Amino acid sequence: MNLTIFIIVIMVSFIAVRIGAIAFQLTGLEWSVAKFQALSCFTSTGFTTKEAELVTGSRQRRRIASILIVFGHAGLVTMIATLANSLRARVAIEDKLAKPLLPFLSIPPWLVQWVNLIIVIVAVYVIYRLFTNSKFARKLTDFLRKNIIKREIVKPVFVEELATITGGYGISQIEICKGSPVLGKTLSDSGLRGHDITVLAIIRGGRTIPNPSANTEMLQGDELLCFGKSENIKEKICTISSQPAEKGVRVEPE
Repeated sequence: MNLTIFIIVIMVSFIAVRIGAIAFQLTGLEWSVAKFQALSCFTSTGFTTKEAELVTGSRQRRRIASILIVFGHAGLVTMIATLANSLRARVAIEDKLAKPLLPFLSIPPWLVQWVNLIIVIVAVYVIYRLFTNSKFARKLTDFLRKNIIKREIVKPVFVEELATITGGYGISQIEICKGSPVLGKTLSDSGLRGHDITVLAIIRGGRTIPNPSANTEMLQGDELLCFGKSENIKEKICTISSQPAEKGVRVEPE
């Protein structure tokens, strides 16, 4: 029984980290960063990195991180307890693991804990190989992402924070959606410079327009590469009116 619980907890832990990574990605983090931060939160490793500031600076990401930390602690305690019990011969015998497997075959009590240890190692290896298999991981990720979005557990956003520096400033990549206050305006008319936001480039239809001129109009579907305060960028570019966006949901300012 203890071995079964231990294996189940291991599998649930892998799935929980994957769900956390998907949730972080939907809030705008790059996938590799999202996976690392989800694993860091779940294991309570607490790496101090620039990417960690992207988590602590967002209310939605802090909520996701808090859930991962709580579940991570609960899972760790459960794994330690079940693993310790499964390696005790007396408990194993009580679980009938030491009874004859066949009329002519039985496991001595002193050997039970070693058999259990081998089972644990094999189970962890198989689970690890399964969840790190690219084909299986991709299908699992797609399945979980669709359900997370469908159930509106995490609201996807159009802002991807690429880098942060001291003072809340950083570089972000933002998609212009229907209802954005800057949609259809030129850079000069948008008033972004007045809010200390600089548009470094515009990505339009796979083509990059570096250092766009002041009379460049911002169209729906454009992706802006901006430098400025993250809060200002979200408020002045991403805040969408009461009319829902065609390609996603509203990004609410912090």
